[in-house]
Amino acid sequence: MSRYDVSGSEGDYEPGAEGKVLRNLPGITDPAEINIAETELLEDLYTRVFDHFPEALDFQTLCQWHRTWLGNVYDWAGQYRTVNLAKPDIQFATATQIDKLAKQFEQQYLSRFAELPEMSDEALVAFLAEMHVEFILIHPFREGNGRVSRLLLDVMAVKAGAQPLDYSLWDEHKDFYFKAIQAGRDGDYRHVERLIRDVMEEQQ
Repeated sequence: MSRYDVSGSEGDYEPGAEGKVLRNLPGITDPAEINIAETELLEDLYTRVFDHFPEALDFQTLCQWHRTWLGNVYDWAGQYRTVNLAKPDIQFATATQIDKLAKQFEQQYLSRFAELPEMSDEALVAFLAEMHVEFILIHPFREGNGRVSRLLLDVMAVKAGAQPLDYSLWDEHKDFYFKAIQAGRDGDYRHVERLIRDVMEEQQ
């Protein structure tokens, strides 16, 4: 079964994969194999990004990260999705709204990249939490949004003078994480702030 409910898409899954693996360039049908490939490529992306740390960010930077990461796996890598996606109790932005929302996200969050070193700890936590929720709700790509959002958080944290975040706490408490995103959808970012604050305090 797909991790998402998808509308408006046909032929998105690899033949013979029983709806468990998106159609991909190598023709992989095994979910474990595609996960390994994506994970190894993500490690390569992290190395590239932090070896050539950005001086500024815009939404096309995020698209380039996505394309660099998954361009050899999916032909739509780096492009905004054209299908609507939903998880239980979370309706992501409709595909037709992504371009407009991406521009707003860039103006509200990415354009403030240079300000991060000047933020207080609490201001930084609040900023990162709100940014993370809003990116997840936009869900600009067909796949890999959570992992791109974590890379973005790590880049922002390092720019602010902190360390990349340890997400094991989030992975251990997935139910709380998804409820925190749901709360953020309604403008309550406190629970995601708690997740970020707990991780950052442990790493100090």
